[in-house]
Amino acid sequence: MSQNEQAYLDTLQDILDNGAIKTDRTGTGTHSVFGRQMRFDMAEGFPLLTTKRVPFKLIKNELLWFLQGNTNIKYLLENNNHIWDEWAFEKWIDSDEYTGPDMHDFGRRSLVDEEFAAEYDKQHQLFVDRILNDDDFAQKYGELGDVYGAQWRHWQKVQGGFIDQIQDVIDQIKAHPDSRRLIVSAWNPESIPTQALPPCHVLFQFYVADGKLSLQLYQRSADMFLGVPFNIASYSLLLHMVATQTGYEAGEFVHTLGDAHIYNNHIDQVNEQLTRPMADLPELWLNPEVKSIFDYTMDDIKIKDYHPGKSIKAPVAV
Repeated sequence: MSQNEQAYLDTLQDILDNGAIKTDRTGTGTHSVFGRQMRFDMAEGFPLLTTKRVPFKLIKNELLWFLQGNTNIKYLLENNNHIWDEWAFEKWIDSDEYTGPDMHDFGRRSLVDEEFAAEYDKQHQLFVDRILNDDDFAQKYGELGDVYGAQWRHWQKVQGGFIDQIQDVIDQIKAHPDSRRLIVSAWNPESIPTQALPPCHVLFQFYVADGKLSLQLYQRSADMFLGVPFNIASYSLLLHMVATQTGYEAGEFVHTLGDAHIYNNHIDQVNEQLTRPMADLPELWLNPEVKSIFDYTMDDIKIKDYHPGKSIKAPVAV
């Protein structure tokens, strides 16, 4: 069994045991701690959790979306990926053009009102269908603002033009592997008012030593049950991709957390997960023929020998 997954489970238990009870933007409430760190050694296997199924297809699809510089959910929906739907759908139901029933407060109302949950699903599906089939609607309501893809690939310069941070950091790793400036930032204060969700994973830094490339992420806000398993796998995948493109072995993913929290409506799910046994971690395969990090497709990225426990459902706090 892996110390990689144990680091995550120990952090869940720490929050349950020591977390402060806090209110939050969504109104759901959390158990929260501040300032934690988890380390994941890629030599132990790819850190895709095994105590519950984590959908790797969605993770790699989202990362490719980021690397495209894309900020519209249409690409995700074309790949049956709904992990960013909630924020775009909220934009739609808040608009003057929306004339359907009130769909706010989904996270709490759906748990006690089956009729509301069914109506929400209906309105959400109508929204998805319009995004997929109406380009004008998709452009207006599928756009999330200057979120990760925009900041990673098209950071707007004050003097005009833009910076491709991903290409720049790859070039720097190749030319100056001992640099302490191998950094990509998603936190752009000027862009925050236009973003559907200000970046939770705000900054990451690469580090080269002993022929290995490592990556550390600072995450300001960490939804430990739903979001963080995705973040661990996504940044570990990014680490492997950049290592492959720069000629290094993947070393460690270091995950530094600011506000690490468990939502109050996830407590039962967390307790269930903590009772489950771990399995061996899977292996990651990247197509060695891909010559640029921007050329990877879904078929170029695969997981082998993944044998997790069943998925555990929980509502997203929006």
